[in-house]
Amino acid sequence: MHRVLLSVFLIVIFSVCTYASAIVPGFNTTTDGRNDDGTWTSPAGCTNPASGGSCPGTAIPLGMTLNFLGVSFSQLYVNTNGNITFDAPLSTFTPFGLTATAREIIAPFFADVDTRNPASGLVSYGTGSFGGHNAFGVNWLNVGYFNSHVDQTNSFQLLLVDRTDTGVGNFDMVFNYDNISWETGDASGGSGGLGGNSARVGFSNGSGASGTSFELPGSDVDGAFLNGGPNGLATHSANSNVLGQYIFEARNGTVATTVPEPNGAELLGTGLLAVAFLIRKFRSNHG
Repeated sequence: MHRVLLSVFLIVIFSVCTYASAIVPGFNTTTDGRNDDGTWTSPAGCTNPASGGSCPGTAIPLGMTLNFLGVSFSQLYVNTNGNITFDAPLSTFTPFGLTATAREIIAPFFADVDTRNPASGLVSYGTGSFGGHNAFGVNWLNVGYFNSHVDQTNSFQLLLVDRTDTGVGNFDMVFNYDNISWETGDASGGSGGLGGNSARVGFSNGSGASGTSFELPGSDVDGAFLNGGPNGLATHSANSNVLGQYIFEARNGTVATTVPEPNGAELLGTGLLAVAFLIRKFRSNHG
């Protein structure tokens, strides 16, 4: 009897610990070059950089118009440091607070990404679909941190999903995470990718008005977003039953930002998933 109960328990544990990445394949038709603190720039818009010319960043058409908390946007800038902006390129590497900024920004992981090391992944973007709806997505997959470090890498993704089926300008912001092993670059007070002024996650339309900005709990808290952390991005979720996925619905100029608190069972499952996640990473790293 005890053996049967033990077997059932192990089956349950194995089932709960099954890990699947929240990253949606694709959205990679265009890839940025290796850089630090850059913004994607069309080759046609870059003036002879090898001779000291400037590459200020190129606005990318979205193919849809977003009603982002009362402000309409149809193009954006893809920035290396874990965010997109609507007003202008952003090269800032130490993350600033998103709830009081004048910048128009959506940040799935605002921190000092550095892709110059050949072992780092590159930033890419493109169009695709999510849940049967057209979407624009940006990938930061297996990216390193400043200064050209790849001993730890992160993988995360931003999707902007067209939901005009629910109203003009409506869309979903989807933050997807597979692995978060570092939180800070060397120039932001970090050491080995940890500590200092750590990453922030959230968004702002830059107006400063009430209800137009948000930061995910765990922002600027050392260790919070890391794998196994109290707000581990890859092992929690919001408004989704997929671990590592956070969906924020923008409807009629407002965004629902309620992040459900996990109950006891969810906390147990999250802890087990964190263990399974780390085991999976260990096995993949040790062949």
